[in-house]
Amino acid sequence: MPEAERKRMPEGVRRSGPANDFSGRTVLIVDDDPAQIRHVREGLAPHGYVFKEALDGTQALSAIRAGRPDLIVMDVEMPGLGGVEVCRIVKANAGEGGFGFIPVILMTARQAAGKVEGLELGADDYLVKPFDMLELGARVKSMLRLKALQDALLEKNRELEWANRELDRRRQELLALSRTDALTGLYNRRYFEERLSEEFMRSRRYRSPLSLVMLDIDHFKRINDTFGHPFGDEVLRAVAHTARATLREVDLLARYGGEEFIALLPEAAPQDALRACERVREAIERLELTWKSPDGVSREVKLTASLGVATVPADDLPGTEALLRAADTSLYSAKGTGRNRVHQHAA
Repeated sequence: MPEAERKRMPEGVRRSGPANDFSGRTVLIVDDDPAQIRHVREGLAPHGYVFKEALDGTQALSAIRAGRPDLIVMDVEMPGLGGVEVCRIVKANAGEGGFGFIPVILMTARQAAGKVEGLELGADDYLVKPFDMLELGARVKSMLRLKALQDALLEKNRELEWANRELDRRRQELLALSRTDALTGLYNRRYFEERLSEEFMRSRRYRSPLSLVMLDIDHFKRINDTFGHPFGDEVLRAVAHTARATLREVDLLARYGGEEFIALLPEAAPQDALRACERVREAIERLELTWKSPDGVSREVKLTASLGVATVPADDLPGTEALLRAADTSLYSAKGTGRNRVHQHAA
């Protein structure tokens, strides 16, 4: 076989060698006549197979459960559990949780009727006794080739399933990254604005309250200038964590830019939003951060924040831009009247 063609073959088939050498594969021979078992073994011995034997159907199933063979050569007529019934059980349990695909060659002294019954129950091939050993060898090799193809296909399907799961996982990771602020782990501005449009429409449709909060860390530029940007980043992360832990699970919190954060509070009427903002402000005021200088000197740094809040439909604002402007105006009112306070937009 040309090497290029061989490379296109599934892995399980390539492993069998250039001449389809299946030596080392396990063949289970099932027959109630030990002489017939010896006869089959002797005929197949030159191919280098590993043999297992069973004298009836019950022994055959035990042997299969103990270690799946690559092929079963089995007599149809045996006392107790016959070959046709064993074949039915093997094929009924061919899934990944069962025996997997095991080719079955049935042997019988009967003619067409038994052959049809066996094939209908899933036998992969049929031999009528007495049979030629060369024919048996060719059929066994053909069935082992079929199993190699089936196993390779199953492996490819597993690889494809894994690849699809991995692709989905990576897609979810990319989606999360596209929505997330890298420094704080909060949602980013772009995702917040998408959700704002959705929540605003829902609020308008159901006439339910929706509050928007803008939060700004007081004197953040001074913190950066005094203690350096790495400590400023620590401050941003601490405020983000504190605000997220203080707000409700349903509230959407994002970093809006620089030291500014923004939150969307569904179903929060003006007084509910005001109380939520006060809880956040107080939690930030309680934060205790320690700055350490390069020479080991420590200094406690206290933080405060100013918050502005606006609510629809109480404020009767026409759209998201108006809602954002109202919250922004409230924020600057809070900063302009002393900072470390919450200012609520007046309708």
